[in-house]
Amino acid sequence: MTTNPTHAKPTALETYRARRADVARLLDWLGMELDKLGEKAEAEPVNWGYAGTMGHVRTSLIDLLEGLSGIERERIEETLRE
Repeated sequence: MTTNPTHAKPTALETYRARRADVARLLDWLGMELDKLGEKAEAEPVNWGYAGTMGHVRTSLIDLLEGLSGIERERIEETLRE
């Protein structure tokens, strides 16, 4: 039986699905924040702070992808240069 009574502890799959849904929502939210930051960067084209922020975000995302996929950082960086 695949149903889980409301009083029972969630299964691994149920927990995965809930967390996966959270990750999808967070990615959408990240996209919106990137759009807002992009507008600010366009309004202040000489402000290097926005480029620095993007560098930090980029590094963090590469770290996440490397950990999740097992692909070496060098390969990820190479793919980004293509």
